Amino acid sequence: MLTPNIDLKNKTVLVTGAAGFIGANLVMELLQTVKECNIIGLDSMNDYYDVSLKEYRLQDIEKISQSTSSKWTFIKGNIADKPFIEGLFNEYRFDVVVNLAAQAGVRYSIDHPDVYMESNIIGFYNILEACRNHPVAHLVYASSSSVYGSNKKIPYSVEDKVDNPVSLYAATKKSNELLAHAYSKMYNIPSTGLRFFTVYGPAGRPDMAYFGFTDKLLRGETIQIFNFGNCKRDFTYVDDIVEGIRHVMTCAPEKKNGEDSLPLPPYRIYNIGNNNPENLLDFVDILQQELLRAGVLPPDYDFETHKELVPMQTGDVPITYADVSALEQDFGFKPSTSLRDGLRKFAEWYKSFYNV
Repeated sequence: MLTPNIDLKNKTVLVTGAAGFIGANLVMELLQTVKECNIIGLDSMNDYYDVSLKEYRLQDIEKISQSTSSKWTFIKGNIADKPFIEGLFNEYRFDVVVNLAAQAGVRYSIDHPDVYMESNIIGFYNILEACRNHPVAHLVYASSSSVYGSNKKIPYSVEDKVDNPVSLYAATKKSNELLAHAYSKMYNIPSTGLRFFTVYGPAGRPDMAYFGFTDKLLRGETIQIFNFGNCKRDFTYVDDIVEGIRHVMTCAPEKKNGEDSLPLPPYRIYNIGNNNPENLLDFVDILQQELLRAGVLPPDYDFETHKELVPMQTGDVPITYADVSALEQDFGFKPSTSLRDGLRKFAEWYKSFYNV
């Protein structure tokens, strides 16, 4: 196991995408577990999905921040604005940066490529440049299971080649990993990329299947299940993702020189997934059970008339399955929340949030 080499106490941490699903949960966890940390949250608050959900997350963060010894500051801004990012780094002199800001979504990238290039390529480049000009102890950034693309070998290992992206979103995330490796090599910036696998939970992204299905079922609409139900996803509960990030933040890759006396890139990649892919039809069955249990839908709801099996969509893959042995070996941790427990918490939150 790795020995932590960064104590977050009294450190200044930047979390980009802080009003997003993973970012907000990470900030709340840090506020509750780290003493006297100065956390700066950055988010553009774009309208890719309902902004009121982002505002709700920020309100939750604000409530928690009132009773902790750590300091919380929220700043609205875009990582694609290079002068703004440079000024932010110059002012705060961050010790650790967690870049979670990105344009998410595989299907959205088909019709809206520009926003992916702006946020995921230009924005991430700006973060790397700022880390070069204002050296940080550790840069942690979000990658994605989508980088595995059309790979046939499962489970997906961080040792596998990832040269076959099947969406622009996947290509931008692979690009992030390549850029981070180059900057780690050239400028000795300790960086760790995290490949997230289908993250879900309360106050999650409305464009994700479990959330979108719930919305449609509540409106009496039909849900479409792709690849005729023959898909599997490694659903990972958000608390497990956050715990993985927190472990990684305190263990920066060591700076070492190679035989040529030049720096070896202080660079790592991990999968964070549940290591247990679920069939989409089973996933839908558990979701509907939990929606009934929570009272989101009436007991006599006819699910069968609201399901449609359809072909695979462009950009999708039949299975995602995380090999998390590297994460477990280095940190003694692996995600463990069951799909039923996670969807139960989502269904209960949904009923409360939307006053169903």
